[in-house]
This record gives sequence, C-alpha cells and structure tokens, in this order.
Amino acid sequence: MQTFSLKAKDIEKKWYLIDAKGLVLGRLAAIVAQILNGKHKAVYSPHLDAGDRVIIINAEKVHLTGDKLNQKQHYWHTNHPGGIKSRSAKEILQGRFPERLIQKAVERMMKKACPLRRERIRGLFVYKGGENPHVAQCPKVLDVGAWDRKNLCKSGRG
Repeated sequence: MQTFSLKAKDIEKKWYLIDAKGLVLGRLAAIVAQILNGKHKAVYSPHLDAGDRVIIINAEKVHLTGDKLNQKQHYWHTNHPGGIKSRSAKEILQGRFPERLIQKAVERMMKKACPLRRERIRGLFVYKGGENPHVAQCPKVLDVGAWDRKNLCKSGRG
C-alpha cells in the first residue's frame, strides 16, 4: 500500500458564506483560519494551499466579549518620529472599514512562519453589509452560531 500524497491538481476549492451577525469575533476568526488553512479536510497538506474560500458578511455586527470593545487597542506607525497611532475596536467597528477588524483577527490566527500565509489570506472576503458579489460561486452557507452556543453573543453588550 502506498502513502497518499496530495498534489496541486487534486485540490478542489469550495466557497463558504458566513453571516457574522451576533458572532463572537475570536471564535469566528479561529474557525475561518482553520477553513483557510484547509485543516478541516481529511487531505490537509502543510506544503500546499488546500484551504477553501470564505465570504463573511455583516462585519459591522460582530461582537466582542467583556470590555474588549473599549479596551482593545489597534496600533500602527506612520513611519515618522513619534508617529504611533491607535484606535479602539469600537472606533474601528463604527468607522468606514469595520471589515478590517475581522481581517486582522483572522490574519493573526494564522501561522506566522508559513510561506503560504499570504496566499491563504487572499481566500478571505469580508463585507460590511449583507450583500456580496460572489453569488456566481454558489457559496455554501455555514451557520457557525448553531455549532456551539458560545459562538453567539448572549448579552447586548459588545
């Protein structure tokens, strides 16, 4: 019996649609990172991009547990002396690009030293509203909130 080795021509990419309304950010990011890496498949291979594509809608309606909405700070630097800037998660969600909060959370859940990281992250599509332009791909809807009760935010906070 020979050992099975996955080849690039054998990879079949699927599309998944996730509605982020009411979902907890960290749990959502962990699930999406697993799908993008391809670890949910029986034929996972670390040297190939066998992951699927994920579409997330309603990015502005994602929840954060505890007081992370106010306390969590995102930093960046302007490359000028003393140019460190920060924004809270609440400011990002209420701003022009709330999808960046989910994109960064998923990106930080993925392995840092992996050469395929950038290629796998390109399979993530996050949209602010309930509409997306990927109808032609016929994405399969994943109800992440029904998998585990902890995936949904139970309180009105956050």
